[in-house]
Amino acid sequence: MNITRREFGKLAAALPFTSLAAVERPNSKINGVQLGVITYSYRQMPDTSAKALLGYIVANGISATELMGDPAEAFAGAPQNGRGRGGRGRGEPTPEQLAARRDARETLRKWRTSTSMDKYKELRNMYEDAGVRIYALKIEPTPDMTDDEMDYAFSAGAAVGATHLTLEVTDDVPFLKRVGGFAEKHRMYAAYHSHTQGGMTAFDAAFAASKANMANVDFGHYVAGGNKGGTALQFLQKFHGRIASFHMKDRTTPEHGAKNLPWGQGETPIREILQMVKKNRWTMPATIELEYDIPQGSDAVKEVAKCYQFCRQALM
Repeated sequence: MNITRREFGKLAAALPFTSLAAVERPNSKINGVQLGVITYSYRQMPDTSAKALLGYIVANGISATELMGDPAEAFAGAPQNGRGRGGRGRGEPTPEQLAARRDARETLRKWRTSTSMDKYKELRNMYEDAGVRIYALKIEPTPDMTDDEMDYAFSAGAAVGATHLTLEVTDDVPFLKRVGGFAEKHRMYAAYHSHTQGGMTAFDAAFAASKANMANVDFGHYVAGGNKGGTALQFLQKFHGRIASFHMKDRTTPEHGAKNLPWGQGETPIREILQMVKKNRWTMPATIELEYDIPQGSDAVKEVAKCYQFCRQALM
């Protein structure tokens, strides 16, 4: 399943903005700061399989990624109806739809707890052969997971080479302790992602519950949430030792509409954040997340390229 240079060339030819140089082995470690991208950024591309996502990442010249769980599990052979998402729509689901979701969830659970890690190791090799390291995997631990299923999630993360799984931040202390315990068992981290609830105390419960609980703070959402208790730079300075990776996007404060804008037009101190990481030689990856509206005539790969260039210039 390794992608050949010829296959990368075909992918590049399908992306009119790029050149053959873009399919050379990528290196997005700039002046000591590892820039990465979450594959969620490419969600509007026509093909979001793990192999196609790799092509987009390499075309962007990026050498590290946070990989979403759906393409990873699909690559590993997960049942396609196993997400329990059938019957979505407006209004309350019918009893039949609820039953279908329960059946799909159980099908996924059975697959997860019986599959080997061979396909995940193959996935890691495919990415690393192309010069891309998977530093985080978003197969999210959830409260309804059995112990065997929780073991599966962390084992999958380890098999693809990730240092941490990412999941949404919560104040559920028993769950935080449980997830942290599994992270410790697998010698990995559980990194909690924040939205606008993020602030100086947003991760306190997670940090207290386990030494393996870390932050996957989103500094764009942090700004849009109102910089509760301190600025993004103050958060980074105080908690840099508990940040496994962080997300970047350019948003405005609540006073200015909490808008999600092309980079350089919002109020997220992206340049200052990257410069602080550079100055202090911190090693956590800085993750590009494309969430602003894609302009007409463009696509996600072109816009990620702009975000990446913004970061490169910020680190010079």
